[in-house]
Amino acid sequence: MASRYPAALGTPTVPKVPMDHGAGADMVMAMILVTGATGTIGSETVRLLAAMGERVRAMTRNPAAITPPPGVEVVRGDFGEPDSLARAADKTEALFLLSAPGPQLVEHDEAMLAAACAAGVGTVVKVSAIGAGRSTGAGVGDWHLPGERAVRASGLRWTILRPSSFASNAVRWAGHIRRGEPIPNTTGTGRQGVVDPRDVAEVAVRALTSSDHAGGVLTLTGPELLSVPDQAAILGGAVGRRVTTADVPLEVYKKRMLAAGVDPAFAEIAVNGSRLVAQGGNATISKDVEHVLGRAPRTFSDWAHDHRAAFA
Repeated sequence: MASRYPAALGTPTVPKVPMDHGAGADMVMAMILVTGATGTIGSETVRLLAAMGERVRAMTRNPAAITPPPGVEVVRGDFGEPDSLARAADKTEALFLLSAPGPQLVEHDEAMLAAACAAGVGTVVKVSAIGAGRSTGAGVGDWHLPGERAVRASGLRWTILRPSSFASNAVRWAGHIRRGEPIPNTTGTGRQGVVDPRDVAEVAVRALTSSDHAGGVLTLTGPELLSVPDQAAILGGAVGRRVTTADVPLEVYKKRMLAAGVDPAFAEIAVNGSRLVAQGGNATISKDVEHVLGRAPRTFSDWAHDHRAAFA
């Protein structure tokens, strides 16, 4: 039987079997609900699933803001409105659970899981963060940990993804690069296993469409450890100009965030996370992307060259 996976994704170990609605009934593919469908990871997950011919429902608070691939159903859903979550989860078999980091994350995870369980969803794949569960008190993973526990206790078939720092975070430096200004650096020479969001989405698709990684906690990183100055040098090569960095003291970083109206709890986590990275606390490389996808993870250079128009 020919693989249902496009060449870019490789071939799954166990082919996915359509839902069987009884003898003589038409074979109907399971509906997959993707939350966070307008974000970097969610939108790529929707695109990949649709390209595979999966039935996809994309959840967003503002359906008018999304132009989905052909065949994708768009539904309005708000983590603060249980009725909307119930409608989004209705008649779905798998849930891709992704919500924005912040103090409200645990409530969002629990509300979506409650709707999924009530709807009879069978599978959940949650995007968490690297380091969740470590007693550092310094990272976004602290917000994700209660949601991870809720996923494990849900009774659903589950997979947890813990990605490292996203390569796409570099987009926030685009204005500085276009103006010829140094990139602000709050992590010094601390290095991280920066991961391409496209790899995270591909891993999510594998977990949503097969049972190969059920019960797994996958740490997703790129193939190399990089500091902000390392990333700046790579971006410079991609755009054809020298890109420099300027260290920003953490107290200044926090004041800037608060002045911009950032939630104080979020600002505190961001500062603590930067301190952890600067001290080498996120210098982690994992083989999980390669294990799942059967190829090496994309490099930051790959991402930079593919997105260089954003910095031009």
